[in-house]
Amino acid sequence: MNLPNKLTIGRVIAVPFFIAAYMLEYYIVACIIFIGASFTDYLDGHLARKHNLVSNFGKIMDPLADKVLVYAAFVLMIPDLVPAWMFIIILAREFTVSGMRTVAASEGIVVAAGMSGKIKTVLQMIAVPLLIIAPAFPEFAPLWWGAQAFLWASLVMTVYSGVEYVMQNKQVFSMK
Repeated sequence: MNLPNKLTIGRVIAVPFFIAAYMLEYYIVACIIFIGASFTDYLDGHLARKHNLVSNFGKIMDPLADKVLVYAAFVLMIPDLVPAWMFIIILAREFTVSGMRTVAASEGIVVAAGMSGKIKTVLQMIAVPLLIIAPAFPEFAPLWWGAQAFLWASLVMTVYSGVEYVMQNKQVFSMK
């Protein structure tokens, strides 16, 4: 297994540690784990492209690892920091895209994440640490508003990227 794929697996392995830290209210530790795991998303993609190590495993597992990390955080934050309805919209997009990828894969087609999906993930990965630390500094309102801005921007990008994905891959609906 190459280094980018090991970093992807490492991101998934970090999730239980993030959850434990968050639930034990070690928010700074949880934030550090989350940021470190998020950085591996950038690093694995960079290394895979730079050293020509792009693989079908990476194309499929990298976005799944991102989802496991980010959505674990969102679930922990419902209802205090992330509204449940917002998370449901995010999940609906993910189930739609994942379902389409599964159908495409059954036909031997691997569909990699698009740029709008990557932007959505980056916005989510910025929103989560801000949401983790904003309650610790209630006197610093710009931090809270920044967290909310990134959360809402990620929701808008989630919907946009979902619609874009469906439109660009509508041939999947006609596969047998």
